Amino acid sequence: MHISVTIHEFLFTMWIFMFINVNSCVSVGGHNFLNWATRVKVAIGAARAIAFLHDLEIPVIHRNIKSSNILLDGDFNTKLSGFGLARDGLWSHVSIKVMGTYEYAAPEYVETGELTMGSDVYGFGAVLLEIMSGRRIIDSKQPAGEHNLIDFAKPYLNDQKRLARIVDSKLEGKYPPEDAYEVAKICLQCLSIDEGLRPKMSEVLGVLESL
Repeated sequence: MHISVTIHEFLFTMWIFMFINVNSCVSVGGHNFLNWATRVKVAIGAARAIAFLHDLEIPVIHRNIKSSNILLDGDFNTKLSGFGLARDGLWSHVSIKVMGTYEYAAPEYVETGELTMGSDVYGFGAVLLEIMSGRRIIDSKQPAGEHNLIDFAKPYLNDQKRLARIVDSKLEGKYPPEDAYEVAKICLQCLSIDEGLRPKMSEVLGVLESL
């Protein structure tokens, strides 16, 4: 019997969201969990990992992109985990039983079971929004009307003047506004209801690496 396993060095047991959703600036190895540059680095690492899977000769659809499947080492280098639901994407569209975490799942996947690389792109958009905002995708502790982060944030992501409403207040305004707007725009594209309007992960990676 052949069993495939993934082996990597010991990583912090915390995930991306646990790093950014702290109430004070906590440092590990001299790094500030909350600064903008670190968040961009983490986003780039995650995007690069997903783009690698999608660009393989036989593409792989991760199928469960979420913040708790993105692990970080002491230098905030990214490792993508949670491959238990992964499927090859040899065909452009795969119909399959819906599994994974619904909060991060693309609408067409939830409704029809239609799985594409665009499904991963949507999940990454949700993670990117968490990284940017310091909020959970679903959080009943937020004020009324803000429990669903994606629904709440979308009107702000394409409005540079109002974007600060979404960017994590713990950053205290210490981030380049133009870069934040670029992140917001690519995030909004990733979260498009229409799968055909979502960018490829290689395109998302290119935008993030240009910051």
